[in-house]
This record gives sequence, structure tokens and C-alpha cells, in this order.
Amino acid sequence: MKEELYQRPTWDEYFLMIAKLAATRSTCLVFPVGAVIVKDRQVLATGYNGPPSGSAHCTSQGFCYTELSSCDASKTLPSRSVHAEANAIAQAAKHGISTNGGIIYVTLEPCIYCLKLIISSGIKEVFYETAFNSGEKAALRDLFIKDGLVTLKQISISDKIAQKATKFLSYPTSVTVVNK
Repeated sequence: MKEELYQRPTWDEYFLMIAKLAATRSTCLVFPVGAVIVKDRQVLATGYNGPPSGSAHCTSQGFCYTELSSCDASKTLPSRSVHAEANAIAQAAKHGISTNGGIIYVTLEPCIYCLKLIISSGIKEVFYETAFNSGEKAALRDLFIKDGLVTLKQISISDKIAQKATKFLSYPTSVTVVNK
């Protein structure tokens, strides 16, 4: 019983929770996504969706483009956001941190463009919470997997760990939260 009260998240749950916290910084109105790059169980970099540094945030403008009613209303205009995975890789590069041999945890399965960037940056494993790719994009993803370039695994956070994390976020962590 005592061990159950003090159950720790698995490493995958721990890093996915960090990615979910990173997603809270997203300024994208359509997909608030977070990512964390890890190597040897150490965080190398985090990232979240948002426009390039120095550009106006969609959340502060209330739109992606002035002439659109919503961010996904156009089939031709691309999103202004830099994806979470790309931002995490860019942060690592900006600070001279190698991602070669790393693992990335993402709240949304990487799009094909980010998956190619992930592979090119030397990251071999991708853990994600929510599926995204389908059709031809899924076929290309599966080809990368078949070629041994990357592995992808969908994961989730157990209810028990999510409840514990909520308590830690809601109360000061320097006090006992088990009985609250």
C-alpha cells in the first residue's frame, strides 16, 4: 500500500508530462504541441508550437492571418507556426547541444516534415501521445520505420500518475500531497 502511494511515473510518462507542460507555452491556436529531447535520461531541449522568434503570436493577435476566419480556413496558406519538434531541435542547435542518439517525446505524432528533421538530427526514437499521420503520409512514415531510420511508439500517462501530477501542480511540492 505504501509503495502505491509513492508510485513514480515511468521514464516515458515523466518525459511525456514534460512535453505536455511545454505545450502550455504554445501560441498556436490550432495545435498546442510540446516536445522534449532526451538523451541518457537527461533533458537536452524543449520546444512548443509558435511563430518564429520576434514574430507576433497567433494567441495575441487572435488569428494566424488577418484575412482568415480561423487558422485552418485556408488550403493554401501554411501555418505560421514552427512545430514543437523543430523548435526543440533548433534550441539544441542554438546552444550547441548534439541531438545525435537522442529520443524525442511529443504530444502529437510528428508530421512528415518534422519526422524527416528528427531523423536528420540523429534522433532514432519518437514517443508520442496522439496519432496524426494517415494515408500517404503514414505510408512514408512506415517506410522510414521499415528502413530502420526511426522507431515510433504511441504512449500515454496512466490515470493514477496523471492524478498525482495534477496534485503536484495544484499544491506546493514541498508539502505532502498524498492525502489531499
